[in-house]
Amino acid sequence: MYLRDFGNAGRILNEILPGPSVFPLVCVLLTNYLTYFTSRIFTSHLKHYSLETALDRRIPFCTAFIWIYILSYLVWALGFVLTGWQEREKADELFAAEMAAKLLTLLFFVLLPTFIDRPYPEGNGLSERVTRLIFDLDAPDNLFPSIHCLESWFCFRVCTRLKNRNPVLESGMFVAALLVFASTVLLKQHVVLDIAGGILVVEAGLLAARKWKLGRGFARLREKAGLVPW
Repeated sequence: MYLRDFGNAGRILNEILPGPSVFPLVCVLLTNYLTYFTSRIFTSHLKHYSLETALDRRIPFCTAFIWIYILSYLVWALGFVLTGWQEREKADELFAAEMAAKLLTLLFFVLLPTFIDRPYPEGNGLSERVTRLIFDLDAPDNLFPSIHCLESWFCFRVCTRLKNRNPVLESGMFVAALLVFASTVLLKQHVVLDIAGGILVVEAGLLAARKWKLGRGFARLREKAGLVPW
């Protein structure tokens, strides 16, 4: 049973994301929640470290980049849709790579708790007000590696793995990733090392998923749950 079995709304959603991709995507979202929020259960009482460098101290604080920081979620949504539309084996491998990268991130969050000293956004402009809101909602910890950078680099790497590679899409995703990287440090949400960490865990996840064929786990779970094949 998949999305198309739930009336018109289900059929529309199935056109956006094929049914077999829903299960691994849910697993990815749950892993994201586990990584970002539940890790604090183990780290709230631990000493946190700053990875700020001299380069980070020279980077200005620019609230205008808050819009790129927020709009990155749309880029990620596109990346996950593109992942879901790949051939089943390739889609499962990419979703498994994303989960592996997140679990590696969780390990870093627990073993190397980090924090950042953020400046207060002064002024009453829209960018400043939105930045203050984001700062209120997003605690300045769980920084290395950056999940914002992780997701953006993953979406770019998905484009490099498409069966029919599109140079325009690939270039667009690469530029989007660079803009997100810039937004994280210009908003003082992250430091430069957090960007490098985000890239490295994605590459490690892709390597692990391919080498150990982690995507096959989704196929086995779908079979056990009695879900229809692609």
